[in-house]
Amino acid sequence: MYLRCTMGLSNTLLVMALLLSGAASMKSQAYFNETGELPCHFTNSQNISLDELVVFWQDQNKLVLYELFRGKENPQNVHPKYKGRTSFDKDNWTLKLHNIQIKDKGSYQCFVHFKGPKGLVPMYHMSSDLSVLANFSQPEIMVTSNRTENSGIINLTCSSVQGYPEPKEMYFKLKTENSTTKYDTAMKKSQNNVTELYSVSISLSFSVPEASNVSITCVLQLESMELHSLPYNIDAHTKPPPARDPILWIAAVLIMLVILCGMVLVPFLTLRKRKKKQPGPSHECETNKVERKESEQNKKRVQYHVPERSDEAQCVNISETTSGDKSTTHF
Repeated sequence: MYLRCTMGLSNTLLVMALLLSGAASMKSQAYFNETGELPCHFTNSQNISLDELVVFWQDQNKLVLYELFRGKENPQNVHPKYKGRTSFDKDNWTLKLHNIQIKDKGSYQCFVHFKGPKGLVPMYHMSSDLSVLANFSQPEIMVTSNRTENSGIINLTCSSVQGYPEPKEMYFKLKTENSTTKYDTAMKKSQNNVTELYSVSISLSFSVPEASNVSITCVLQLESMELHSLPYNIDAHTKPPPARDPILWIAAVLIMLVILCGMVLVPFLTLRKRKKKQPGPSHECETNKVERKESEQNKKRVQYHVPERSDEAQCVNISETTSGDKSTTHF
């Protein structure tokens, strides 16, 4: 009896010592949409077979990510949000979590139990804190309105998207030949409701120094690093083109359209008018036939008319003679 109590006490002390040895929490990082690792530094100095162990991981909400029951995976106890997203590396006792999302950040625990004849006996426990990162895009400077001849003011906007966690600050850095100036402005931020990624931007209106070359850079300050945009350079000796009046531009376009329409329509209308005036080939033929016919008739009339006149003359002479003879005979 005494021996059993001694053995039970020693086993309890051993389990407590193992739990305390694994109580320290480790920190790990993973990138968005990539693979993170959740370690479980179980040394297994006694070379216990996996067939005698029950190993599983759970998150801070007690949801099971993975379970290895006596050497075989047991997906029945795995929460749906983690199914198909994990793989167990038996060589280094590490659980790999794939397709990391921002929502996966938090605390995780790994448990190792010995499956004895009287049930499960805790052997090891370890906690790890997972943080998730997403790389912001390189800041990009855009000119919203150029300076004009009468104004040296220029408006700039700088933006960076799809990053996590929220950056500390964002600012413009203006360099001239003699100085460097930092322009702090209010950072506008927005967060995607699904991915939880941040997009940030800043805007600035400033007066460009005269007779000086200027180089402007946008800086995004993160927790552990800085991101710089490509420099936007302004040459003081280069005058910007004058601003165009949109009304004058529209009027010029309309005038050009009217001129083009006139160049196309005038020759077309002229050609159409000429076609109407000119008779067709059939009409010309009919006219020529009529003219020829009239000419032939005129010729015939001329030829026929001459003998008719001579006959009339003969008839006259004959009648005259006859009448003379009659008068003579009468006497």
